[in-house]
Amino acid sequence: MFEQITKKILPLLSNDIGIDLGTANTLVYLRGKGIVIMEPSVVSVNQKTGQVVAVGAEAKEMLGRTPGHLVAIRPLVDGVVSDFEATEEMLAYFINRAQALHKKTLGPRAVIGVPSGITNVEIRAVKDAAENAGAREVFIVEQPVAAALGIRMPIREAIGNMIVDIGGGTTDIAVLSLGGIVRSKNLRVAGDKLNRDIASYVRSEFKILIGEKTAEEVKITIGAVIGEGIPLEMVVCGRDLITGLPREVVLTDSDVREAISQTIDVLIESVREVLETTPPEILGDIMRSGIVLSGGGALLKGLGRLMSEWLKIPVVIAEDPLTSVARGTGVILENIDLYRDMLIEYEDDLA
Repeated sequence: MFEQITKKILPLLSNDIGIDLGTANTLVYLRGKGIVIMEPSVVSVNQKTGQVVAVGAEAKEMLGRTPGHLVAIRPLVDGVVSDFEATEEMLAYFINRAQALHKKTLGPRAVIGVPSGITNVEIRAVKDAAENAGAREVFIVEQPVAAALGIRMPIREAIGNMIVDIGGGTTDIAVLSLGGIVRSKNLRVAGDKLNRDIASYVRSEFKILIGEKTAEEVKITIGAVIGEGIPLEMVVCGRDLITGLPREVVLTDSDVREAISQTIDVLIESVREVLETTPPEILGDIMRSGIVLSGGGALLKGLGRLMSEWLKIPVVIAEDPLTSVARGTGVILENIDLYRDMLIEYEDDLA
């Protein structure tokens, strides 16, 4: 009886929020409102005072442009917490912003998406950071599971489903059936690696140094893994490594393809490796339903078509792939008891 009363009263006193804690972007889902925040996972810190100066989009604008005493950092590297204090500050900022939209008395319940296969220590770091940032109760879910729920894949049924979630720091490849992960692989190869590939290619081929932000703009604007006939071009400005002066070059989609080809090969080969160890019955289901791509990397032009040609399996791009994990946390928030078996039981694991 007491539990039933508590279940009815607590939603009136606190918010339920879902957080896609990504290396590149953090998305916050507020129950009843949808996705209310979608900002870069960047924190700017004043090293003289130790104070956080900016978080999110404002901090990202400072990347590569800060004076000596200001440092713009990414507190998550390859999907896991690398700077605990900065992660805590960032989560507190996003949670407070979400709370301000719909004010409640108690701290929120939070469902947080993390990469598959992260360690107990890394899970504990995420949980502690969220609790210190003001969350009343924290639930952890693996991002491929959340992404599959977000795009309404029938993962609770006795049907094999395959999702490839390509984020900023990590790529999660997962085969799901009956509410759980049957086979999975987590790669430290994703959007950020493609950015580094482009910057490295420009440096070696054109002897020009470009920043991470410029490399990302190149990837988004003219990045394509299959030539579409009409060449894409973009003018890029950087520092000439020989003279030290600014210089412009024209990059084409062919240059970008050459730059990222090895990383794309690793990604597709990893998907093939997961398929090789998948039970035959499930493989038959995947052949019929196809592989679903989600995450920001799914937006890379031609990736689905290239993967389909290599693997001989249909590949589908999820609707609004950037928000699939955040939407999945929202599905879990609607009925946590129903999806409790899909959450990571970190307390039992760490006991």
